[in-house]
Amino acid sequence: MSIMLTLNEINREAYEVLYKELGVSKTLRFLSQFSLGRGDYTHLKSELYKGKTVSDLVREIEKSKT
Repeated sequence: MSIMLTLNEINREAYEVLYKELGVSKTLRFLSQFSLGRGDYTHLKSELYKGKTVSDLVREIEKSKT
Protein backbone atom coordinates (compact mmCIF):
# COMPACT_ATOMS: atom_id res chain seq x y z
CA MET A 1 0.00 0.00 0.00
CA SER A 2 1.44 3.39 -0.98
CA ILE A 3 0.82 6.55 0.94
CA MET A 4 -0.10 9.64 -1.04
CA LEU A 5 1.84 12.65 0.18
CA THR A 6 0.77 16.22 -0.36
CA LEU A 7 3.10 18.58 -2.23
CA ASN A 8 3.78 20.38 1.06
CA GLU A 9 4.88 17.11 2.66
CA ILE A 10 7.13 16.26 -0.29
CA ASN A 11 8.64 19.77 -0.24
CA ARG A 12 9.28 19.56 3.48
CA GLU A 13 11.03 16.21 3.08
CA ALA A 14 13.10 17.57 0.18
CA TYR A 15 14.16 20.63 2.20
CA GLU A 16 15.21 18.40 5.08
CA VAL A 17 17.32 16.21 2.78
CA LEU A 18 18.95 19.23 1.14
CA TYR A 19 19.67 20.82 4.51
CA LYS A 20 21.12 17.59 5.91
CA GLU A 21 23.34 16.96 2.88
CA LEU A 22 24.27 20.51 1.83
CA GLY A 23 23.87 22.67 4.91
CA VAL A 24 21.91 25.89 5.19
CA SER A 25 23.97 28.13 2.92
CA LYS A 26 24.18 25.76 -0.05
CA THR A 27 20.52 24.80 0.33
CA LEU A 28 19.44 28.44 0.19
CA ARG A 29 21.69 29.12 -2.80
CA PHE A 30 20.26 26.08 -4.58
CA LEU A 31 16.64 27.04 -3.87
CA SER A 32 17.18 30.66 -4.94
CA GLN A 33 17.69 29.44 -8.52
CA PHE A 34 14.00 28.63 -8.75
CA SER A 35 12.63 32.00 -7.64
CA LEU A 36 10.00 33.38 -9.99
CA GLY A 37 11.07 36.95 -9.38
CA ARG A 38 8.78 39.94 -9.53
CA GLY A 39 7.58 42.48 -12.01
CA ASP A 40 7.23 42.49 -15.76
CA TYR A 41 10.69 42.44 -17.33
CA THR A 42 9.32 42.75 -20.85
CA HIS A 43 7.60 46.03 -19.97
CA LEU A 44 10.59 47.28 -17.96
CA LYS A 45 12.98 46.46 -20.80
CA SER A 46 10.90 48.33 -23.35
CA GLU A 47 10.85 51.40 -21.09
CA LEU A 48 14.55 51.25 -20.20
CA TYR A 49 15.76 50.93 -23.77
CA LYS A 50 13.04 52.95 -25.55
CA GLY A 51 14.56 54.84 -28.49
CA LYS A 52 18.06 53.46 -27.93
CA THR A 53 20.07 51.62 -30.52
CA VAL A 54 22.60 48.87 -29.90
CA SER A 55 25.31 51.46 -30.58
CA ASP A 56 23.85 53.70 -27.87
CA LEU A 57 23.93 50.85 -25.38
CA VAL A 58 27.50 49.90 -26.31
CA ARG A 59 28.60 53.52 -25.80
CA GLU A 60 26.91 53.57 -22.37
CA ILE A 61 28.66 50.33 -21.39
CA GLU A 62 32.04 51.59 -22.58
CA LYS A 63 31.52 54.90 -20.75
CA SER A 64 30.67 53.11 -17.50
CA LYS A 65 33.93 51.12 -17.64
CA THR A 66 36.06 54.26 -17.33
